[in-house]
Amino acid sequence: MRSYLYVPGDDAGKLARALSRGADALIVDLEDAVAPSRKDLAREQVLAWLAGLREPASEIWVRVNEGARRHADVDALRSAPNVTGLCLAKVRSADEVADIDRRLGGTAVALMPLLETAGAVYDARLIAAAPRVQALQLGEVDLSADLGIEPGPDGLELLWARSQVVAASAAAGIDPPVAPVSVDFRDLTAFAASTQALRRLGFFGRACIHPAQLPTVHDVFTPTAAQIERARRVVALLDGDRTGVALDEDGRMVDEAVVRSARRVLAVAGGTRPETT
Repeated sequence: MRSYLYVPGDDAGKLARALSRGADALIVDLEDAVAPSRKDLAREQVLAWLAGLREPASEIWVRVNEGARRHADVDALRSAPNVTGLCLAKVRSADEVADIDRRLGGTAVALMPLLETAGAVYDARLIAAAPRVQALQLGEVDLSADLGIEPGPDGLELLWARSQVVAASAAAGIDPPVAPVSVDFRDLTAFAASTQALRRLGFFGRACIHPAQLPTVHDVFTPTAAQIERARRVVALLDGDRTGVALDEDGRMVDEAVVRSARRVLAVAGGTRPETT
C-alpha cells in the first residue's frame, strides 16, 4: 500500500466519503482524532459503517486506543467484517502485541504497532517480531514530545529512530515501515521532499491526514516506466542465478542483492507485496 489515509471514526460524513478519496488504505481512527467523550460513539459508528460495506477496494485498518479502552476496541472489532488489521496506538512492548494476538484468537486480523516512545523505539526489533505484526509505524509527534526534541523541516533529529524502525522491520522479515504523517498538508512541496527522503531511508508508503497529500505519496512510491524497465533488465542479467555476478549496460556490477532490489520494484509495479528478505 502506498498511502494510508486517517479518517476520524466519529465523523459520519468523512467515513461516508473515505473510500472515494483514492487512498490505497484507510486508517479509521478511534484514538487521537476522537474526543474522550465520543470514544464509545465512534466505536459503534465504525462497526455499523464496516458492516454496511460491500467488498471495499481499499485495505481498512482501525487505530485502537491504548490502555483500558484497547481491549474493548479489540473485542468489538475482532469479528467485524472488512477489517484488514488494527493499528495499535502507543505500543510500548512486544508483550502488549502478544496480548492482542491472544485476544484476536483464530481471526486473520493483522497488526500495525505505532511506536511513539523512546522505549518502544529501542524495543522495535522485539515488537516487529511479535505475532501478527505486518508493519510498524512511527508516531513522531508523541515521540518528539517524549524525547523533548523539536524536529526541523528535514526531520534529521528523528533520523536515528527512523533508521532503527527500518532495520528492525528488515530483521524481523516484515513489510517496510509506513512513513509517518506530516501535520502540514498545505505545503505539498515540502511534503514531497520529506516523502522522498523517507522512501530513500527504507520506508514504503506513507500515512496521510488529508486527501490532498495522496497524489504526492502515490507519485513518490509508484515506480516510473524507466525504473520498471531498468529493473526488468537487471533481473534478466542473472536470470535466477543467485550466485552469479554480471555487468549492466553502464558497466556497474549486478549481484543478487541488486537483483533483489529490482524485484521489489517489479513487485510494487505489479501491485504485489514487496519482498522483505
